[in-house]
Parts: sequence; structure tokens; C-alpha cells
Amino acid sequence: MSTTEPRRRGRRRPSDSGQTRRIEQPPFRHHRRTVEPTRVVSDDELERVHDASLAVLRDTGIDVLLPEARRLLVEAGCTVSVTDDRVRFDPEMVMDHVASAPTEFTLHARNPAHTVQIGGDNVVFTAVASPPNVSDAAGGRRTGNLADFQNLVRLSQHLNAIQCHAGYPVEPADVHASVRHLHAISDLCLLSDKAVNAYSLGADRNRDALEILRIAHQLTDDEVDERTIVYSVINTSSPLRLDEPMCTGIIEYARRNQALVITPFTLAGAMAPVTIAGAVVQQNAEALAGICLSQVVRRGSPVMYGGFTSNVDMRSGSPAFGTPEFMKAAMLGGQLARRYGIPYRSSNVNAANAVDAQAGYESVFSLWGAVMGGANVVFHGAGWLEGGLKASFEKMVLDADLIGMVSNFLEPLIVDDATMALDAIAEVGPGGHFFGVQHTQDRYRDAFYSPMVSDWRNFETWEEAGSPTADTRTAELAQQLLAEYQPPPIDDAVRAEIEDFVARRVDEGGVATDF
Repeated sequence: MSTTEPRRRGRRRPSDSGQTRRIEQPPFRHHRRTVEPTRVVSDDELERVHDASLAVLRDTGIDVLLPEARRLLVEAGCTVSVTDDRVRFDPEMVMDHVASAPTEFTLHARNPAHTVQIGGDNVVFTAVASPPNVSDAAGGRRTGNLADFQNLVRLSQHLNAIQCHAGYPVEPADVHASVRHLHAISDLCLLSDKAVNAYSLGADRNRDALEILRIAHQLTDDEVDERTIVYSVINTSSPLRLDEPMCTGIIEYARRNQALVITPFTLAGAMAPVTIAGAVVQQNAEALAGICLSQVVRRGSPVMYGGFTSNVDMRSGSPAFGTPEFMKAAMLGGQLARRYGIPYRSSNVNAANAVDAQAGYESVFSLWGAVMGGANVVFHGAGWLEGGLKASFEKMVLDADLIGMVSNFLEPLIVDDATMALDAIAEVGPGGHFFGVQHTQDRYRDAFYSPMVSDWRNFETWEEAGSPTADTRTAELAQQLLAEYQPPPIDDAVRAEIEDFVARRVDEGGVATDF
């Protein structure tokens, strides 16, 4: 690139040969929050929510469906009903175990440059995870499949705004469920070198995923217990239930010092009280129960507090995301997580069906609620559409731009003699302009964030270019980014070892498809 022309990050420019230049992105960053998170309730009100949550755990309790989990909790001081699976928690016992969770931990990636720090003032953005469907402008909406899964992994790897994976960017439904996890986790390790999330859908799946990642990281089995190389989301079955797969995931990964994200899925008016305060009381009770179980299994094992409370459209019963209610719940969840000193997870979600204005403004609301709510990990950071039922290539590109804007916002605002520019103001004086002064010339290359999608030109030149809109530009950019993708390096012997393990487990039949 010429040293005399400005660097327009995120823009495509024709080269001298007439070929399309690579899309220029901001570098992979390790974000830190430089502003205080937003408090939506007073300290007294926060304590009332905390006390109410402990009362729910003590008096109503949580149904814990896995016998081993109930046994561990009883040994730690809980009580179990003689007639059902209901576990009731002593508040002091809960808070003793919650206090043992680390305030910060390292999530290791295959490429050390992509290793991320979770907790404190760190902020990490993930790709979309778990939709059953996928879409792009060329092929429309379709059931998730392995080819699209792999391309979404490639796009997530290539986009620097995405720091780690949150699971499968779309469910590869054309691969049988007994072996799907083997192909998916190995693809995440071979097509990408960013940190990996594995689903907790039975002990064998947990162990297979950890073994593939052990090979990818070239660790001994003992070293795995000292190095967090995978994380898993544990969704409570709201209201007030921890089912067998989720309990199993907590036990399997906490024992091995791997990270857990305890995330109640509480929709106000459906699986939780219709008021935000009531829904968050229930969210908090469920989250504390799961966090407590993880620390009963192994004190000090890494765990996160996950907030995913939103509301439903009371006219249709459909989940609503990116709403003011979602923002308030995200911010209140963050206050609670900070009270407990536990890393916090929120999400970039929306209920739009297309890459349109609704998708943009709901995602901005969600991102603002997450970031200003103090989230350390923003799940579904890029690519989520249709209330989580669809992964979108174009939305992934659009969200990468939004993340870029948020990351620039997170950069500290520097106020010193140089940035206050008194000499430049005096040089220009009244009625002049700042384009040519040295203060501008020294800084114009990186003065402002230049997004990939936004089209900052006048109407006439925009018309001459074919009147591109967000959906057409993101479709074009997604295809170019995929064409630019380069697989990250991996030693041939490590690749062969992963492939041999997967082939052996496939030959053995994988895992049972019931839990």
C-alpha cells in the first residue's frame, strides 16, 4: 500500500492491475472496557433482587434431574425432597461456593495470538451459534448443513472482529447426530485457530470434544486440567430446572477445569414472570444454582454468569430481542455478576427476518445493553437473525462492522495537549479548515473507524454505483471475504492425529442419540 494515500479500513479499492483489493479490516483486538458499566438499579434494589433469588433457592428450589448432581449437592449441604428431584439450597452454602469462582480466567486458543482473557474489564465477541437454518442472498433460507457450517467457520476465522466461536455457527443437520460433534469440533480446530465452544449434550460428547482439542493444542491429559481450552454454555430449563445433559456438562467440564457459562433462558411472560425484576430474580436463582454446582464439583473452576432474559411479544407469544426490556435485563444481570465477582455473558440478538433496518437497530440495542451492562463475553456477536432460528452470512458481515464501531468506542478517549490541538486551532483560526494542517496530516490515516458496509458518499455518486444498500453490499462483501480466507497453519502430524481420532470414533458409531 502506498505510504502517501490514506488507509480506508474496511473499504474495497481497485488495484493498479484492475484486480479487486483484499478487504482491509481493523486488526484482531483484545478489547478492554474503558467506561464504567451502567447501573440500572440502586445498591439497595440490587440487594433485594439478590435476597429474593436466594429465597427462591431456599424455599422453592430447583429440580435437578441428574442423580449424581443431586448427590453432590446434598453432600455439600443441600436438601432433596423425598418425593421428587427438587433440591433446596442453603443461602450461606450457595454464597460460599459462588465466592470460590475465579473473577478472571484465560481461554486458550490454538493460536496463542487468539487466546482471550475472560473477566475484569475485558470484552470478547463471538460468532453466532446454534441456529437450525442458514441464509444468504444467493441461496435463500435453508436447513443447516455441513457445507454452510464450514463456510461460516471460515468467515468467522477471517473476520478479525470475531474473537472466538460460540458453538456451531449453524447446525450441520445433514451429519448424523451420533457423529455430528466429531466432524463439527474437528472442523472448528482445522478451519480456524480461535477459541472453541463445545455443546454439553452428554458425557461422551463432552469427552470427545475435549480430546480433539487436547490433540489440537498438543497437551498431555494432565496438562488439560491446568489449561482451559474449551468452554460450554449450560442452559437451565427455565423455569427452575437443571436437566441431565446440562448437569452432566457441568460435572464433566468443571472436573477438568474447563469453562462453563451458566445461562438461564428466561423469557418474561413465558418461562419467567412478566416483569423484568421478577424474570431477573428467577434468572439469578437459576444461574447461582448452576454456578454453585460447578464449584461443588471443583472449587475454583472457571465459570461465567450468563444473562439471556428478554420478553415475548404478548400478541403472538414469539420471543422479542433487541428490546428496551432486553437492555434493562442485560444491565441488571451485569450488576449482579459484578456483585458476585464473576465474569458476565450477554448477547447480540434480534428478531428480524432479514438484513434490514430492524436487524440493525435491534442489534445496536442488544450490543449497547451488553457492553454497557458490563458483559465480558458477547455471544452471537455476529450472524444471528430470526430470533436465533437463522444464521446469515450477510448479517455476520454487518455485525462485524457494528463490533468494529463498538470496539472503537471502547478505546480510551485521550485528552492531552496533542489531542486538544490548541496549536492547530490557532493556525486555522476563524473561517478556515483543518484538512491541510499538520495536526490532521499526522493523524488522518487512522483518525476514524472506516466500516466495510457504510457507504459515505453523496446521492449522485451512490446512484452511479448502482444504489448499493446494506443487504447488497454485505452479500458482495461476504463472498469476497470467503474468497480471501486462508486456512490457519497446523502441523500435518497434528491434523492427521485429529482426523484419525475422528475416524476411529465414527467407526465406533459415535455416541448414543438419546440422553
